[in-house]
Amino acid sequence: MFFVDALETEGLGNRSHLAGGTRAAVVVDPPRDIDRVLAEAARRGVRIVAVAETHVHNDYVSGGLELARLTGARYLVPAGAEVAYARVPVADGHVEPLDEGLALRAVATPGHTPHHTSYVLEEGGRAVAAFTGGSLLIGSVGRPDLVEPRLTEELARAQHASVHRLAAELHDEVAVMPTHGFGSFCSSSRTDGTHSTIGAEKASNPALVQDVDNFVTTLLAGLDDVPAYYAHMGPANAGGPAAVDLTAPRRADADEIARRLAAGEWVVDLRNRVAFAAGHVAGSLNFEADGQPATYLAWMIPWGRPVTLLAESAEDIGRAQRELTRVGIDRPAAAAVGGPADWISDGTRPASFARGTFADLAAARARGEDVIVVDVRRDSERADGWIEGSVHLPVHQLHRRLAEVPDGTVWVHCAGGMRAAIAASVLDAAGREVVAVDDGYAAAAEAGLALVTRGN
Repeated sequence: MFFVDALETEGLGNRSHLAGGTRAAVVVDPPRDIDRVLAEAARRGVRIVAVAETHVHNDYVSGGLELARLTGARYLVPAGAEVAYARVPVADGHVEPLDEGLALRAVATPGHTPHHTSYVLEEGGRAVAAFTGGSLLIGSVGRPDLVEPRLTEELARAQHASVHRLAAELHDEVAVMPTHGFGSFCSSSRTDGTHSTIGAEKASNPALVQDVDNFVTTLLAGLDDVPAYYAHMGPANAGGPAAVDLTAPRRADADEIARRLAAGEWVVDLRNRVAFAAGHVAGSLNFEADGQPATYLAWMIPWGRPVTLLAESAEDIGRAQRELTRVGIDRPAAAAVGGPADWISDGTRPASFARGTFADLAAARARGEDVIVVDVRRDSERADGWIEGSVHLPVHQLHRRLAEVPDGTVWVHCAGGMRAAIAASVLDAAGREVVAVDDGYAAAAEAGLALVTRGN
């Protein structure tokens, strides 16, 4: 009897899978922090005999090389991927025995990348699950534009052909188990649901219900922004990631924090946005530990810039450190636990800024105040409508475009508050007077703010 366990990496919207039988298992698309994988294998009482990559990932650093080294497993990597380390080069049709009656069969599914390969788990020669990586997702497909702009349309057409191949070769009951699509920017569109089958995808997935030309046109028109750190993930995975080090960072005192800020390094406060707005180290930036610090910090920081983490607890430091290793920010320069009183040594008061709602913004406009509204949502969100007179500066671009923010008090908003808090901290660190709108965007209309949509 086989099993498949999904290991969620929620901050990145990814899943890894541990699959096998009573004694042996394979890990497909493992995360960087492989201690989670080893713990799950120990819980199952199985030995990891194979580690399989569906592709060289562009959205996170893989732990596959280290996992294979530690366990002695065979490391399966698509033959077409150019990598700098020894591996088992997997071609279409390759069969990897796992446990008694269980095997993994490789199916070439180019599209997300030119070398992308899916793996079909077979029990007694019958397919039971398909690990589709960034090919066939739940209700979508992996985006084809992460490798090279000149290849995007070609890969989009290959993606259509690949998912049709899977649908044709596998029976309807086969479980579809992708790596991406649960909030991942590697997905070509928003996806819903956590479980699916080939039959369910044949009935509703756009790639399987549209002809290739309509599919490609729609797919390319709907592609969202690409996080900047993606540019570093592929080379890291092809070169061979180092073993991850999750030991606690060195502790910094207030004087060191001040020196690091003066040197232009990034000091990141992981506390919740309410606490940060009420008081923080001047010049520090707010990426909430309970938000998506890995995605947005890695997206915004100049690559390689040292990072010092501040948090209320060592647990929050450790959690953020783990998330950051997944995207190649391996070791914080330092860390400190406590609050602003512990992090400021020269007797100055903590910096602070105001928070508000869309109703507060509407009231400020009604009073005739000098109000600048900055919308930090992505282009795809803004396309559905915006507050009249607002300036659009996506949060991941704001720190490079501060000169484009007009003079005046800046009210900054996103769709829910988290990204507005990040943006407010960036503006505050730049010396601007700012109000962070901590509110859902739907409340803008309810507050009576004039909205603009395309066509009106």
